[in-house]
Amino acid sequence: MKTIIYMVRHAESPYDEGNERTRGLTAKGKADAEKVTKLLIGEGIDIIISSPYSRAVLSVEGLAQHLNLEINTYEDLRERYFAADVYKDLMSNIRNNFNKPEYALPGGESNADCQNRSIAVLKTIIKEHKGKKIAIGTHGLVMTLMMNHFDSNYGLDFLDQLKKPDIYKMQFEDLELKEVKRIWKE
Repeated sequence: MKTIIYMVRHAESPYDEGNERTRGLTAKGKADAEKVTKLLIGEGIDIIISSPYSRAVLSVEGLAQHLNLEINTYEDLRERYFAADVYKDLMSNIRNNFNKPEYALPGGESNADCQNRSIAVLKTIIKEHKGKKIAIGTHGLVMTLMMNHFDSNYGLDFLDQLKKPDIYKMQFEDLELKEVKRIWKE
């Protein structure tokens, strides 16, 4: 029995240091979130899940409204937590962490920790909703780390080419990833 996961990386969000949880979407991000809705509305989605961060929820909110579905948020789908002083050189830190997945700055979270917590949730979702089609509002790094768990080809190069938003359709049989297809059209 196939379970389909639509990973929806959030739309463009204004960078506002210190407001990771509450950052919304830019005007372009809002317009792109409408495109996400149009792309996914005919896919037969049964369930909508999201990171609790506003930008992820807002990127799937229109879809939820059109399908008359609630958005279930899971804390462990949140973006990776970086130490507070890392934001000045965030991309360098992210790149270094792909080479050393266990490394974290004091007070921060490692790629390995982020991957473990998000994969635990994803596996539970797949088991509990076997045979369903599920859209997940997520973040670029978390999405990459979850996809990387099933296929090591999804690494730093994949993360670097992601767009805001972006959508990947993942087909599972039980917990085995069978197929991945990008469906976002710019």
